[in-house]
Amino acid sequence: MVSKAKKSRGSPGNHHLRRRKKTPITAATNTASVVVASINKSIYTCHRRLIKIFSKLVRIATPTRKSSVKKGYKVLRKYPSLSDDQYPLTTVRRSLFQETNIPLPLINPPNKKTVFLDLDETLIHSIPANGLIRPKNYDFVVKPLLDGERVCFYVLKRPFVDEFLRFLSENGFEIVVFTAGIEEYASLVLDVLDRKGLISHRLYRDSCKEFEGKFVKDLSNLGRDLKKGVIVDDNPNSYSLQPENAIPISPFVDDLGDDELKKLMSGFFGNCDEFEDLRDAVKSYVGNGVEDLNSERLIEKDEMFGKSKDSNLQTLIEV
Repeated sequence: MVSKAKKSRGSPGNHHLRRRKKTPITAATNTASVVVASINKSIYTCHRRLIKIFSKLVRIATPTRKSSVKKGYKVLRKYPSLSDDQYPLTTVRRSLFQETNIPLPLINPPNKKTVFLDLDETLIHSIPANGLIRPKNYDFVVKPLLDGERVCFYVLKRPFVDEFLRFLSENGFEIVVFTAGIEEYASLVLDVLDRKGLISHRLYRDSCKEFEGKFVKDLSNLGRDLKKGVIVDDNPNSYSLQPENAIPISPFVDDLGDDELKKLMSGFFGNCDEFEDLRDAVKSYVGNGVEDLNSERLIEKDEMFGKSKDSNLQTLIEV
């Protein structure tokens, strides 16, 4: 009996039955494919879920007209369109990064009356410290840093200034202090003068225009209707561009019997509601002698500064 010869393991017949070993490169490639496929699947799943979530949020956050009040939404108030006199076309912002020349925010409501008040010699009078000698009358002291040096100023409030500011605020006027003094000095004075926060805005020397060596307060580029605004100032140079809006006032130095602000309360501001245009009210109150009165007060102010020993410091405050 003849036995069949056994085929060797390495014979060609059984070669296709042998399992080949995977190389490290092949194994890594297969693993990476699985990982990428898993990540793609996760991203796709997250994407679908996010779409569903945001779709629900949009439906929840968008109120219907009927249910807006119940859910606490408030309908915004619509304001009437403003005339060119109130807000010139040059004040419209055309770009997100466009610079604006208006130093004041928009007034609300638009028909509110604005009073621009000068500071030095109108609401207060201040003098720099001169050695150890103090003035006879003063209300408080401020010490601004001027030209790198701390300077002491004795400040005297004009009689009835507190009552005057309170009267304007209670009668619905927007109060803006517009001074030709530098901010380092004037801001300290106003912090003490206006402890109750009755003054809405403050404008300093950097908001003035310089013309022939003098600082002019131009009211036309402040975003306020000139029909609804007046300026009270002791220096006619300050309001030379809009004299029809100006109420001249005599310079205050140290006269404790001064009653100019009291007269303004009972005279002009107590009766100006009768006029639609405040410029007509100014004309009626001041009269036709406004130019002569301005000239006289300007001469008085120049003489007062000329006699001052500290005129160089005075120019830093206001001229």
